[in-house]
Amino acid sequence: MRPRNSALAAGGAGLLSLAVTAGFLMLGAESPAPGWTVGESAVLLGLIVLAVRTAPHRAALAAAALAGVAAPVSLLRYGPAAPTVEALAGFAVWGLAAALAATIGLYLRSLDDHRARAVQEARREQRVHLARDLHDFVAHDVSGMLAQAQAGRILAESDPRQAAAAFERIEQAALQALTSMDRTVRMLHDTDDPAGRAPLPALADLRELADRFSSSGTAAVRLDLDAGDVPREVAATAYRIVVEALTNVRRHATAARQVEVAVHHTGSALEVTVTDDGTGPAQRRPGFGLSGLAERVEALGGGLTAGPHSPRGWRLAATIPLGAA
Repeated sequence: MRPRNSALAAGGAGLLSLAVTAGFLMLGAESPAPGWTVGESAVLLGLIVLAVRTAPHRAALAAAALAGVAAPVSLLRYGPAAPTVEALAGFAVWGLAAALAATIGLYLRSLDDHRARAVQEARREQRVHLARDLHDFVAHDVSGMLAQAQAGRILAESDPRQAAAAFERIEQAALQALTSMDRTVRMLHDTDDPAGRAPLPALADLRELADRFSSSGTAAVRLDLDAGDVPREVAATAYRIVVEALTNVRRHATAARQVEVAVHHTGSALEVTVTDDGTGPAQRRPGFGLSGLAERVEALGGGLTAGPHSPRGWRLAATIPLGAA
């Protein structure tokens, strides 16, 4: 039933009940069977709960008032006798029953509102994660395309074959970026269907990532992977850390020639370090991707640090507890 329809049903039932009671009083008709009145009042109370829970505030108030008054007033069908203790007790019982029905409706309404707010907050957090995915994956591929385009422009005249190979790698990186964007857009349109999402990246995907980075630039990646089985959330976070670190190498340390990536399972945690030998700027400002990753690692109970590494270069290190996931 639509929210506004529930208010119409409760208000209409209340008006009808009041009209029937007025008819009994004006026509002096024979009093109905008690079971009929009890059943009618039970229906009114149920409609009060439904209207207060689902209808807009003003409509719910009006409908609950009509139905709440109709329930005790229906006792007048048994004759407008002088006010006695029994009569007053009957009115009080049905009046309290109507108030209790409205209270139940308000409680259920508060639960519905809390659930709706929780869903909205979950969707907001999901969109933030998707924005981070765009930065982590697409920015990495686009920076690789830029590096290959710059190299291809230089090689176009001196070594056409190497230039053609660079353009082929640009094509592969573009396809990878399009796939990542398609996945993200699909998830934005499909936020109510978690089962339909693409699988999270795994640690095994780091080898392909390292090979792609090495083949698309001047820096070679040496991967030391000894992780074993880890929770999917931890593995996906570690993968994003490596992607962010390699993207920053591409952007800020163009002179780097070697990048050491180490991912080790220490028993209670997963340790990830990415070290490059580039000079780059003295201070690499943490961007949206790095700060977002730091928040994600902290949410898992770990920590992430980044800074200059002696004798030269930069190191990003993270420790992610396995039990937190």
